[in-house]
Amino acid sequence: MSKQRFSFEFFPTKTEAGHEKLLATAKELAGYKPEFFSCTYGAGGSTRDRTLNTVLQLDKDTGIPTAPHLSCVGDSKQELRELLNLYKDNGIKRIVALRGDLPSGMGMANGELRYANELVEFIREETGNHFFIEVAAYPEMHPQARNFEDDLQNFVRKVQAGANSAITQYFFNADCYFYFVDRVRRLGVDIPIVPGIMPITNYSKLARFSDACGAELPRWIRKQLEAYGDDSDSIQAFGTETISKMCEQLLQGGAPGLHFYTLNQSIPSLAIWNNLQLSQRQ
Repeated sequence: MSKQRFSFEFFPTKTEAGHEKLLATAKELAGYKPEFFSCTYGAGGSTRDRTLNTVLQLDKDTGIPTAPHLSCVGDSKQELRELLNLYKDNGIKRIVALRGDLPSGMGMANGELRYANELVEFIREETGNHFFIEVAAYPEMHPQARNFEDDLQNFVRKVQAGANSAITQYFFNADCYFYFVDRVRRLGVDIPIVPGIMPITNYSKLARFSDACGAELPRWIRKQLEAYGDDSDSIQAFGTETISKMCEQLLQGGAPGLHFYTLNQSIPSLAIWNNLQLSQRQ
């Protein structure tokens, strides 16, 4: 089996205690030698400074290349230009380029760039090929897309603008990933499309988040998690087994790797990692 790439995603924290916990988690995961870490960017750039500081510290302290999320919603071209130059000057080589979520109450984007393909194009115009650019993919369709066909074309535009690779929204059905990849390959897309993986640790939070972001939580998973109630050990054991099986199916089916949404925790992702013996596949 060819070399596969694995990565972990974090979010910037609001408290010093949370930040210390995040650093400890990242240092633990760094021991597994992932290809990179990534760090999210809040709605409308609301965590801009915390994202910047977290990315630079993780990159320096862990020895793992760290990619900032960069979104264009709410930021001017000059603000984006300054951020790009900051990252470039600090040796950051990878960026996750996103349209970004609208802050609560904002009806539409108010920045100079409105869509992710415009952001990718802007990054290329400003920095050439300095950055390896990741973009988002939505196997089950972006929740704000008009329809699935439109969403496929939106993805193609991001790739044509200069994206190097893509990370998907998380999902719980491997078939939707394979179908999406097949469709965009037929549209001429040849970049790697890495599945985003969400460990299952808490039913109510997962259901709420999945409903909000358009990730389908299959009825059989929902009903099993409901049946466990507050039994967190059973939820985590079921989650680890279920997600591990799906990941094995993805990797065996040709997925180029996995990107773990850690929620700043190491144990759930590492349970899946160890089940799959991923260290041997790198």
